[in-house]
Amino acid sequence: MSPADAVSPEAASGACRWIIPEWPAPAGVRALSTLRLGGVSAPPYAGLNLGAHVGDDPAAVARNRRLLKMAADLPAEPVWLRQVHGTAIRDLDVACEPDSVGEPDSVGEPTSAPRAHDADGAVTRMPGRVCAILTADCLPVLLSSRTGDRVGAVHAGWRGLAGGVIEAAVWALDGPPAEMLAWLGPAIGPRHFEVGGEVRDAFLNAAGAGAPWRRPPGLDGPAAADAAAFVPTANGRYLADLYALARCRLARLGVEHVYGGGECTFADARRYFSHRRDARRDGQSGRQATLIWIEATPRR
Repeated sequence: MSPADAVSPEAASGACRWIIPEWPAPAGVRALSTLRLGGVSAPPYAGLNLGAHVGDDPAAVARNRRLLKMAADLPAEPVWLRQVHGTAIRDLDVACEPDSVGEPDSVGEPTSAPRAHDADGAVTRMPGRVCAILTADCLPVLLSSRTGDRVGAVHAGWRGLAGGVIEAAVWALDGPPAEMLAWLGPAIGPRHFEVGGEVRDAFLNAAGAGAPWRRPPGLDGPAAADAAAFVPTANGRYLADLYALARCRLARLGVEHVYGGGECTFADARRYFSHRRDARRDGQSGRQATLIWIEATPRR
């Protein structure tokens, strides 16, 4: 494990616990990734489940979201997306004008039309708007410009990664990729993410062909880099490394400064929800959240 992959220290406040990304984010950029510790949800969602779509008691989810907002001193309610494992990126500066957001409903989501927006990433250039991603094995990716004037969060499961969700988010930020920072949050690790050959084929085909997101000339990268992220198993399947696949995508884009990637949601049942682990045992799993925002007044 390299220094950039070191496990981030935990932070706690009240009934919530989270990790703080270890990356050289500029002053004014705040980020965190929650743990399952704390909160009020009952099993199998115990305890800080932040997903309103997984069958948990809506009142418990609403309280968990309020606890997080207060404990982390968030400047606003996070914009909770309806994630669909696609590549759409929501620009919060366009979709969340102050007079259209509304107050949170019983599960802490905006009451107006933006609540139903299907997207797997969010970006903003405005202070006080909180980008939020929910995961339970999929990879959360945070992005920030080196100047701290634009940030984004991406929900990157294997479908989104193969389809180009990271690329879509980088281009939505509309800045030079070489001047961006990326942090890879807690996801299922390569020892536990077993997939079929169709998943490997999806990446190899995408690596050498056109994709439905805008790419600069000459960006086509060799499929060999993606192939190295798949290790064959004895049963004819593969162990896939989401972290390596994300790094391949970021490298092709020209994002050189990438941090994180040292956690495994499947292996650490005390700290993380894992859909593959929990749904197999209990039928359902909670969700942790990864957030990023720009402060109106940077802290010293």
